[in-house]
This record gives sequence, C-alpha cells and structure tokens, in this order.
Amino acid sequence: MIARLMGEGQYRIDDGLLERLNELDDRAIAALERDDEAELDACLEQMAALVRSEGQELALEDLHPSDLLIPPPDLTLEETRQLFSEDGLIPDLPAAPA
Repeated sequence: MIARLMGEGQYRIDDGLLERLNELDDRAIAALERDDEAELDACLEQMAALVRSEGQELALEDLHPSDLLIPPPDLTLEETRQLFSEDGLIPDLPAAPA
C-alpha cells in the first residue's frame, strides 16, 4: 500500500503499520467531528511520524498512485474536513486475494 504525506512524498507501508494508522485515523475523525483542532493535529503528526519512521520512502520519480493521503497538521479544520471521506483518510480497501 502507498501512503502520501502531502507536501513530502510517498511511502510504501505494510499491513501492520496500516492497522495502527487506522486507529489514529479513527481518532482523527472523532477529533474532526468535535472540532478539536489540537487533537486532530496531534493525530496527523503521529500518522506522519509513523509513516516516515516505518514506511519505505519511494523515489520522487516513482509515480505509484497513493492509496491513502495524510495531510499536514497546519491545515484548517475545514481544509482537513474536505480531505476526509466517510471512511476517513484511510479507505476501507478490499482484502488482497490469498
């Protein structure tokens, strides 16, 4: 799976990291629904830090489509709200065939 950190680049992430990102995504959605910008920013920072530390950064010329997008924490609540879908930042993707 490919994660894009807006303004930074793309990273390949594994399923274990995706599960942890999903938990943060759920917290981010709840913060957004409460208009809690501080909590939302903290969740986005944690998501980006996990991707940076545990993901594999792709070369700039590698143009894989991104499966998920993590915005920077400096966006307004409304700007961030526009990036979320009903599934959050991380869509519910079908499981890979066994």
